[in-house]
Amino acid sequence: MQIVVLGAGRVGGAIVRDLSEEAEFSVAVADLDPLATDRLSGLDVEVRLHDLSHPSGVAESIKDADVVVGCVPGFMGYRTVEVALGEGKPVVDISRFEENAFDLDALAREAGVPCLVDCGLAPGLSNLILGHMESALDETTSFKALTGGLPVERDWPWEYKAPFSPRDVIQEYVRPARMRRNGQDLTLPALSEVELVHFPGLGTLEAFNTGGLRTLLETSTTPDLVEKTIRYPGHADRMRIFREAGFFSDREILAPSGTVKPRDVTETLLFDAWQFDEGEPDLTVGRFTIEGVQDGARVRHTYDLLDYYNPDTETSSMARTTGYTCAAMVRLVAGGAWTEPGVAPAEVVGRNADCFEFVMKHLGERGVHLFHRVETLD
Repeated sequence: MQIVVLGAGRVGGAIVRDLSEEAEFSVAVADLDPLATDRLSGLDVEVRLHDLSHPSGVAESIKDADVVVGCVPGFMGYRTVEVALGEGKPVVDISRFEENAFDLDALAREAGVPCLVDCGLAPGLSNLILGHMESALDETTSFKALTGGLPVERDWPWEYKAPFSPRDVIQEYVRPARMRRNGQDLTLPALSEVELVHFPGLGTLEAFNTGGLRTLLETSTTPDLVEKTIRYPGHADRMRIFREAGFFSDREILAPSGTVKPRDVTETLLFDAWQFDEGEPDLTVGRFTIEGVQDGARVRHTYDLLDYYNPDTETSSMARTTGYTCAAMVRLVAGGAWTEPGVAPAEVVGRNADCFEFVMKHLGERGVHLFHRVETLD
């Protein structure tokens, strides 16, 4: 079976490595950057140097694909998936594009192929857990997802580095945060409602509102839904200063050197400042809390995640937690466990108990462990 991974970045590379271990798969990776594809040398994978920013480059890359894996930056994601579906290819995507994924549902159904979207960590694994719990509980009353990727070393002034594109990180800080409270959907500014959260073995971190619920606001009936991003304390204040001062603005301004978009300058500077050094360790932390009713009792299910960079495989923690979740989803499609035509976000997949257990087992076998505890609230 031919699997084509579009994008050879940190996460795309982790997915390629994981899938290339499957004897039944023939894996190809497409990217225009030879430096990115060179990092995958030594693996039994085919490299296809194509410009994925153009539909023709995508179409050429996937012409023989049995399953397409989308790992391009968010601003390219929707069009990339659209091209793949237009070519009649099943898709598993992690790009977190801004557009509504369900707008692609008719195209996927017309092609008769599944299209799994938001298959990373959050959205992704977090959604999978909620979908599973909504099926397992008699009633779900609330869901709270806290996740973040961080450097192990807290270096001044940022105490942060980006495990993926700074462009996508900044988008989290300017995109309004949609959530649900008491059954009513509402929108608050990103970086709002900062709270301190303690994680044993790691210490106290901060969490703030971001817009990661995405499809859950359409697919879930749980009356309270919130998603927050985790950082070291103080990060939200710094980013709010940048945002309110206009450094994240796409509006052109006239500078002494000419017309410029502040965000372009900011992203360019932060790309270097937030870049992980080769082999620099990172960590991923998450807490997913679901409350509801089970057998007449009020219960709380909590899934905690704490994962670190793997020096043996030189794979960052964010690439592991995001990429291995995606790779498990690819195996569901490639192995025939998920064949339903149309767009399906991770929470829909999680409603299938066998699919949920498969993904969790896949992560555990790769050292990504979630610690599940249940409390009775009555």
